[in-house]
Formats: sequence, structure tokens, C-alpha cells
Amino acid sequence: MTTIHEPAVTAPADALSVWPASAVEPREGEITVGGVPLAEVADRFGTPVYVIDEDEVRERCRTYRQVFPDADILYAAKAFLCRAMVHWVDEEGLGLDVCSAGELELAVTTGFPPEKIVLHGNAKSPRDLDTALRLGVGRIVIDSPSEIARLAAAVGPDGHQKVMVRVVPGISAGGHEKIRTGTEDQKFGLSISDGYAQYAIARIMDQPQLELTGLHCHLGSQITSIKPYIAAVRRIVGLMARLKEQHGLVLPELDLGGGHGIAYRPGELALDLTSLARKVRAELVEACAAAGLAVPRLIIEPGRAIAGPAGIALYHVLAVKRTGTHTYVAVDGGMSDNPRPALYGVRYAPRLVGRHSTAAPAPVTVVGRHCEAGDIVAADVELPEDIRPGDLLAVPVAGAYHLSMASGYNMVGRPPVVAVDDGRARLLIRRESLEDISSRDVGL
Repeated sequence: MTTIHEPAVTAPADALSVWPASAVEPREGEITVGGVPLAEVADRFGTPVYVIDEDEVRERCRTYRQVFPDADILYAAKAFLCRAMVHWVDEEGLGLDVCSAGELELAVTTGFPPEKIVLHGNAKSPRDLDTALRLGVGRIVIDSPSEIARLAAAVGPDGHQKVMVRVVPGISAGGHEKIRTGTEDQKFGLSISDGYAQYAIARIMDQPQLELTGLHCHLGSQITSIKPYIAAVRRIVGLMARLKEQHGLVLPELDLGGGHGIAYRPGELALDLTSLARKVRAELVEACAAAGLAVPRLIIEPGRAIAGPAGIALYHVLAVKRTGTHTYVAVDGGMSDNPRPALYGVRYAPRLVGRHSTAAPAPVTVVGRHCEAGDIVAADVELPEDIRPGDLLAVPVAGAYHLSMASGYNMVGRPPVVAVDDGRARLLIRRESLEDISSRDVGL
């Protein structure tokens, strides 16, 4: 296994650098996004509430198409998905990467072309596969040898399905050990080094109804270095060369996954997409030339890098508690709407919005309302010393892995999602009510 590190691009340190490009502060203490004051969103829709800037999402889709003009860009739906998001991604010319029958059904019933969808998953259920075949999904990514026979049987002797194989290149990359998926000792993919990937490929070649179109890898998430992607290209092209030599197999596609790191706080590191695209393309062309291979079609799967910076979470302060040397600011949300600090130790930069404070900044820890000591929204951050109940806090970079990972803890209900654009705010997903929760409980 190879571990590769490299300096990354440092985000600007100004206060709004990690916010959507439309974020402005026309008056001190008032922030508007998409032309809509955040305080107005909170008043109209209540809190907690997720706000997503439609234009920011679209612009990030366009950026990927511009920097990777010769690649297929698939939005990773697991980051955040709703019908509006499906529509935006489709209009901007991207495909979709889904992980379940639920994500797939939502996309297709919204009108997304199924042939532009790739289905992933390390343990796909019979429903996942049946739905994919029924709807005509473009690619299914094989993640284990046992999946081959199951899929071939489901396709039937007269059927046809394009597939890819997820390989593990043995490269450690990612912002936390729980989101590093390019290493040998984790649940995803098939190892190149121990021969399991080659074994699976040989088995697929014995199934005439399965068409192997390429190899797939995903190194992890929140990666801020380019070098792991370059190393992955070398290793996968090396495997492609061996497949051509041993089986005469020439694969037309190479999927490098996503995991592109973004800045969550001003001054943090982020992946330089322009450099990534240029260096990956150069390495792919060079490696294929050296191996005597035609250059495969590149596929990229960004999720967080499209949705994350477009979102803001709004909370009202419920209590301020000073105990010992610490000040705790408790808000009306927490780990049920954002489990990422508890899972990965993620750090955010919340801001007071809706009023101007002249008080000096003071260190506080913003905590949630749930019955869990680990329910922390933002540890050791600075907020005005006069922070008080009723204040409104905004947490930027909240568009990815917030609603998609939200839970029913303490039965508080998941927040709504509101889109802002061109001075308008509109509801995309309504707040989960107590009636929604209780209606699922059918037994006495």
C-alpha cells in the first residue's frame, strides 16, 4: 500500500470565503444568499432549516464540465438528493451515481435518463438490482464476486447489462480513516494486489449477458491532494494493460470516483480541480501510451464538491451555559440533522446572523439539543460574547451529508430544505412532522 501526501490549495481566509459566491453582507450582521436574507428564511420556514443556493449548485456543475471537458461527470447522489437537485444536475448535463433503489427511483421518476445513471454499492440488495434492471440503468458497478452470478441470473440468458468492476488500488487518501476507501483493509471493492479483481473480471467475461465496460475506483472522501489520483491512474492502467495481454480485453472506460476535498472553514485546504484535471489527463495519456493502450473515457463522480459549499444550516440559540472555563451555546438542532462532527470530527465556522453585535469575540462550543454528550455542532469557535437565546446562527458548507445522513434521534423531525435563487426562496422538502413520525408506528 502506498501513502502519498502533497500540499493542497489553501482557501482564502476572509469570513465569507467558504460561503456560496452569492453570499453578501449588505449591512453588518445581515447576510443574504441568492439575494435572500437568511433571517427571512428562518422567520418564514422556521429552524433548523437547510438553505441551498441553486445557482451555486449549477455553477459547480458547470465548473466540472469545463475543467474535465473530455470526461463524463456523474453527480454522487448520496451527498444530497431531492427532485430539484435531480432536475438541476440533468439540466447542467451531468449523469448520476446512485447507491440504492430509493435514489434510483427518485431520479428516474423525476425524469432523469436511466442510461446516464451508475449504480454502486458494496452489498446491493435484490431490490436494488431488480430496480436497476427494470429501469434500464446505464452501468452497475460490481463490488464482489458473489454479485456476478446474482446479476447474471437476474439479467437472464437473453438480457444485457453494462457493468464495471470496482478495484482497490491500495492507496490511502482521505480526510478521516472512516472515509478512506482506497486501502486494502476495508469493505469496498476488489483488490488488485491479491488478484481478486482479476478473478472477478475473468468471471464476468464468462457471462455473455454482462458487458464489462471499464474499471472503477474510489479512493475516499475529502481528499485535498492530487497525487493519490495520479497513483491510482498508474495502477489501474497497469491492470488494464495486463488484461489486454492476458485476455485481449480492451476496456473503454476508467472511473476515478470522487472524494474531492473542500474547505469547511476559512483558510482550510481544498483540492485544486483545474490542476487535478490537467495532471490526471496527462498521466492517463502517458500511462496508456507506455502500455500501448487506447486512452479510455474518463468518468468523475463529485458529490460533496458540488452540494457542500452550496448549503447553509440555520439554527436558533436555545440556551447559553457557562460552566467552568467553557461556554456552551445550545441550538435547536444537532446530531440528528448533522452527525458529521460526531462521526468524523468535522469542524465548522458558524456565524451570528440577523443582528449586529459590537461585543468582542469569545470562545464557545456550539452544541445540539440531543441527549448525547457527543452532540456538538462546532467545537471551540469564536462568537460574539453577548450571544444569547433567540439569536440565529448560520453554519456554511452544509449542503452535503447533512439531510442525507439525518436521523430520527429523539423524534425531533428532519429539517426542511429551502432553495434560494435570484431573490426568491422556495420550499423543496418540507419539515418532517410528528404526524409523519407517528404514522409509521402501527403497533399497540
